Parts: sequence; structure tokens; C-alpha cells
Amino acid sequence: MSAAASKAGYPKGGLAFSKQDTNIVVIGLRYFGLMILDAFALILVYGFLQDGNPGLALVFAVITIGANIFVLVPSLFPIKWMTPGLALITLLVIYPVIYTVLTAFTNRSDGHILTKSQAVDLIEARQYVPDGALLYEWTLFRDEDGNYALWLAGEDESGAPVAAFAPVDSPIIEIAEVLAEPPATYEGYSQLDPAARTQALGEVQSLVFGKDEDTAGIQGRRQAARPLGQQFVYDKNTDSITNQQDGTVYVADNSTGDFLPERGGDPLSPGYQVNIGLRNFDRLINDPGLSGPLVKVFAWTVTFALMSVLTTFTLGLFMAMVLNDPAIPGRKILRSLLIIPYAIPGIIAIGVWRGMLDPNLGVIATALDSIGLHIGWRTDPWGVKAGILLVNLWLGYPYMMLICSGALQAIPSEVYEAAAVDGAKPGQRFWQITLPLLLITMGPLLIGSFTYNFNNYLIIEAFNAGGPPFEGTITPAGQSDILISYTYRLAFGGGRGADYGYASAITIIIFVIVAAITLFQFRFTRRWEESGANV
Repeated sequence: MSAAASKAGYPKGGLAFSKQDTNIVVIGLRYFGLMILDAFALILVYGFLQDGNPGLALVFAVITIGANIFVLVPSLFPIKWMTPGLALITLLVIYPVIYTVLTAFTNRSDGHILTKSQAVDLIEARQYVPDGALLYEWTLFRDEDGNYALWLAGEDESGAPVAAFAPVDSPIIEIAEVLAEPPATYEGYSQLDPAARTQALGEVQSLVFGKDEDTAGIQGRRQAARPLGQQFVYDKNTDSITNQQDGTVYVADNSTGDFLPERGGDPLSPGYQVNIGLRNFDRLINDPGLSGPLVKVFAWTVTFALMSVLTTFTLGLFMAMVLNDPAIPGRKILRSLLIIPYAIPGIIAIGVWRGMLDPNLGVIATALDSIGLHIGWRTDPWGVKAGILLVNLWLGYPYMMLICSGALQAIPSEVYEAAAVDGAKPGQRFWQITLPLLLITMGPLLIGSFTYNFNNYLIIEAFNAGGPPFEGTITPAGQSDILISYTYRLAFGGGRGADYGYASAITIIIFVIVAAITLFQFRFTRRWEESGANV
């Protein structure tokens, strides 16, 4: 090998890629990976559009376009390392926030989840048995791909025996030679035994067998009808649906998302989503049935969050100060034992406390009853709230104790020595030195604890499911519900159906409240820092 080749970096007696060749390979792999990403994203976007979810399709399109820009634009190339994080933030944080805000201005709820076109398709798919239809006994068949078919056996208008074979989405086959019993197999389909037929009954009852105008459908456990008629027909020009069976005309009301009968009566189900503006917020403020429990739930939410922070911080600080005294023997062992509640999963600890507070068998409840102190830990509104605060104190004080222990050890001992020389008493040293310096460190953590407890759904649901319920309310609400559990019940039902739009409106209010309280508390944090600076 020449000296020039050796200087270029090639090893003696072998071949190697130059730096330029290596760069070409890296760029090629980069573009190849980008092509795979784009192809995968296109498939997802197309699938979401087909499923009627344009919002999610738009999010994936934006993420993909952003990834391409970061890779292809040289000046933005360093940002490529942040692309996965930015994509996850967009998908898991930004999109849900935007979706929640948009939902708050719609009528999205049980019966109004679909788009208008989806609702129309679902309504038009309904069939009915017109006058003069023939009735048959049916036998269920299924092929290897899981497609169903019916063997129909009956009599025509003249009373002669007839038989037909009706697959789903295929023309009905007339059987020339009527058999006494249906065959075991026919046209690649196999007859189902009684057990399999019973299992499949729920699935096949809604199916339409046959094709075009010649259709059949199951009308009972042994009876099928042929032909079936399309019960509802949509007219785009008049934006209405006509019931072919009785002639009733249902006109679309795009302000409520319902097809309403012209002469009054119940709307067709399902309805469809429409934008209703500020109607959910108006309900929240002006509807007594909604605003009544909401005000009480909000008041308890703030009280619960404040009391949880106050009680856990007070007990945690007390235990930290006690165990910070060198005169206490076995401090490390005691600290370890006191941390146990923090190490136990919350759902288990709450279950244990529920058992101890059970009015019939609970050790705490029965002990209090024996001394004449009867507390309705599960039935009385104040008793339930007291129980929740007690359990939350048990769960939360170890965290506060750990943080306070570290913060106390960070306070210089010289400050206490100087205060003692000046004649400060223990109480004065605590209020004038310990607490101000401690709050400098603990302030943001206390704010975070307040925010966490403001949305502490687990303890509310696990302790008593928000009960006992309010009386005379039109929404599922309980005396011990906080805003997040109340919103969850509105969104996902509670015996009255889900109301996603109204729940989203409350979610926005929760966000505004928490943000305002957090900003207000940060102002106090600055004051604590100023006080600490003067110590």
C-alpha cells in the first residue's frame, strides 16, 4: 500500500471505508429510517381518518412533519435528539388538553358520541319485517373464516315446503330439493351444534342475511323473516329520516344533535355530536340541580386539600423534630418504622383502614362505640370526611417527616446558638427561626402536596366511593366527592349515563382553580424566602 494511502487512514494489507463513505452510509440509514417512520405514520393517519378520528390523525401528521423538518433542515438537526420527547408531550399532554377543551363546547354524552354521518349510518342499518314477509325456521351455519349463514325452512304462500340458504352479504340460494333435515355441511359452511348456536345467538341476531332487496333476519329463537325492509331512510336534501314502517318523519335538530319527530315525541337514537357553545358552562352556573352539589363539592375539595397539607405537615414536622433530638435512642430504627405507611401501596392501606373503621367489625369503630362515641364512618357525611382525613394523614405524614428531617439538618446550628445567647426561648426559636427557614425549602413541596390532594381521586374512591350521596340531585354526586371524583362520575357514568361535555367543562374549571391557587401560594413562598433571608 502506498504511503499516501497509509496517511489517508487505510490499514496495511486491508480495506476500510473513508470518513466520507461512512457519512454517506449514516445519511442513507437516517433517510431510510425516516422513510419507514413516514410510511408507518401515513398508515396510522389513514386508519384514524377511516375511523372518524380526524383530531388524532392531525396530531400524528404534525408529529411526523415535525420529525421530518428536524432531520432534513441542517440548522434544526440538533433538535432531533428532542424529537421523541416532543412527540410524547404532544401526544400525551397537548392533545388531551386540546381535546378536553373542545369537548367542553359539545354535547358529547351517552347517545351523542357519534358524528352525524355515523349516527345516520347506524340508524339506516335497522331492518323491520314488512307486511307479507314469510316466516321460516332457521338453522345456523358458520364457515372456517367465522362467517355466518342461515338454513331457512318453511312454506310459501301456497303452503308448499321451501328451503333456502342465506349467507351474510351474499345472495340467498334457493334449495331445489327440500330436505327433511338441514345437512351437516353446505357450500363450505358447517352446521353449529346447539351449544355453539346459543353462544353465537347474541352476535347473529343483529345480522342481515342475504343481499340487496332479498334479505332475511332472525326474529326469534327459532323464527326468521324474509324479506327484511330498511326501516329508516335518510334524505340529505331535507336533512330528515323517514320511518318506512309507519311514515313518521324525523327532522335533524343541529342545535341539540337529535333527529326529532315532526309531530312531537322521543328523538331517534343515537343522536350525534354538535357544538353547543357555552351551554355546558351555563348549566354549571345556572342549573340548580347541577350547581348545588358542585358548590358543596368544591368547598369540600378545597377543605380536604388544605386540611390534608396542614395535618400531614404538622405531624411530619413534629415527628422530624422529635427524632432530630440526639437524646432519642434508636432514632434510625424509629424513622424506619415510621416510614412504613409510605412504603405500603395506598390501595392496600386504605382497605385496611376501611376494615378498622367498619361500623360492625372494625376494631376502631367498635372500640369507640364501647365508650359511647358513635361515628358514622361510612354513612354520616362528617364521619366519612373525618375518616378520609384520618387515612390521608396516615398515608401522608411519612413523606413530610422525611422532607422535614432533611430540611432541619440543613439549618446551621450557629443560628440557634446565637438565638440562645440572645435569650430566645424554645418557642421563639421555633416560630422565628425554624419555621421560616423550613418553609423556604418546604414551600414548593407544600404547594405540590396541595395540588396532589386537590386531585386525589384514589382515597375518595377507595374509602367510600364518594358517598353518602346527595339527595335530590340530577347528577351522580356524593357528600365526600371532590371535584375530580365528581367529574369522573359525570364523564363515565354513575347510573345516569356519561356526560363528557359537562365533565370537560368542569375539568377546565378545575385547571383554572388549581392554577390560580398555585400562583397565589407561590407569592407566599416568596414572602417566606424574604423572611428567611432576614433570619
